[in-house]
Amino acid sequence: MINNIIDEMTSLILKIEDLINFDIEDIKAARHEKLLDRNDDKQKFMEEIIELRQNLNDELVKKMREGIDINIYREDVDKLEERLKHLHYINAKLASIVLPIQQMYKEIVDELANQNGGNILEIKV
Repeated sequence: MINNIIDEMTSLILKIEDLINFDIEDIKAARHEKLLDRNDDKQKFMEEIIELRQNLNDELVKKMREGIDINIYREDVDKLEERLKHLHYINAKLASIVLPIQQMYKEIVDELANQNGGNILEIKV
């Protein structure tokens, strides 16, 4: 059971990493609208990982109570932790790209608003 949970979590992490890498490529190619298409999937996968993490913890506690030395899972859990650290790294890489673009768009909107007396769209009736 524990190995199944670890395998499932690893699979989800790899899926999220792929989506983030697609996001980075789309940003480089100025296909910013495509980022939104993947957000729901990334959110769903993250929620599943959080749930699986709790299941993993519960299973490890259960094994301990049964008197099983849970160190037999140490290597697999360490590998999972490394995958999560890598996911955190590439997510930070994505954020370092997205945040400047967000700031650029904000500055453009602010400049347009200033040029139009605080209104981006001027509506005359």
